[in-house]
Order: sequence, then structure tokens, then C-alpha cells
Amino acid sequence: MRKEKRPLARWRYLVFFLVALFIVGADQVSKAWIRSSLPEGYTLFKLGFFRITHVNNTGAAFGLLPDQSLALTIFAIIAGSAVLFFVFYGHRYFTWLGNTAVMLTFGLILGGTVGNLMDRFRFGYVTDFIDLSYWPAFNVADSAVTMGVIAFALLLLRHAQTE
Repeated sequence: MRKEKRPLARWRYLVFFLVALFIVGADQVSKAWIRSSLPEGYTLFKLGFFRITHVNNTGAAFGLLPDQSLALTIFAIIAGSAVLFFVFYGHRYFTWLGNTAVMLTFGLILGGTVGNLMDRFRFGYVTDFIDLSYWPAFNVADSAVTMGVIAFALLLLRHAQTE
């Protein structure tokens, strides 16, 4: 019986790593393109309330906690480590964490965290470029972390309702 669960567990790990890798890649490629083609503070184009604007952010996602890069780097390392712990060991204690949907959300969260950490280590800030005029600028990594946390919260609520 154990052999039947093993390939399924590998599939979940594959989903986790592929999602995380895709997010890191998309995030880094988009940021590199913005840094190379658009000076800081300039807008590439505007379409209604949507703009592509190069912003260097020393704070958290969406411009929160400005000039706290070191503290945010430490927090991101701890958060990434926690995600890895739950992916590899948490499902042993909380079996519902082992499903594919949870692995997908953890992949989004880890991919976004690593994408922004790479910027913080290399530059001391994070490159943001998606500007909705009424909201602080953000990037692919910020979006992935936000979507991952919201999806995980919904999965957690669904699990709590079934218990």
C-alpha cells in the first residue's frame, strides 16, 4: 500500500517545485527586463488605471514598511524555511497539508518569497513595476505570495468546516 502513495507524493512535490520555479523565473525575467529598459520612476505605458512603472521598493509588498529591507530579508528567510518545513514534514502531522492544492499554494508562496529575496540580496531593494494608480506598485513575486496566502487561507477554512 505504501508504494501506491509514493508516486502521488512525488507528484505533489513536483507540483510544488515547478510552481515555485516558474514564479521565480517569471519574476526575475520581468524584473530584469524592467531594470534594463526603463529608468527608475519612468512609466513605459498607461492604459486607464494600469501602468508599467519602474519603482525600487525597500519595503514589503505593495510598499508597506518602507526602508526595512534587512528585517524583511530575515522574515522572508524564516517564512521560506517554514514553507519548506510544512512541505516536507508538516503533512506527517497534518495530513490535509499533503494534498496537491496545498502544495500549489506553497509553491506560489515560496516562489514569490525567493524571487523577492534574490532582489534584496543582489540590490538591497525589490524592483516593482505593476502600477494600478490607486494601489502601490508591485511585481510578479508579490502577486504570487498574495494569491498563495489567500488560496491557503481558503483551503484552511474549507478544512476547518469539514472537521
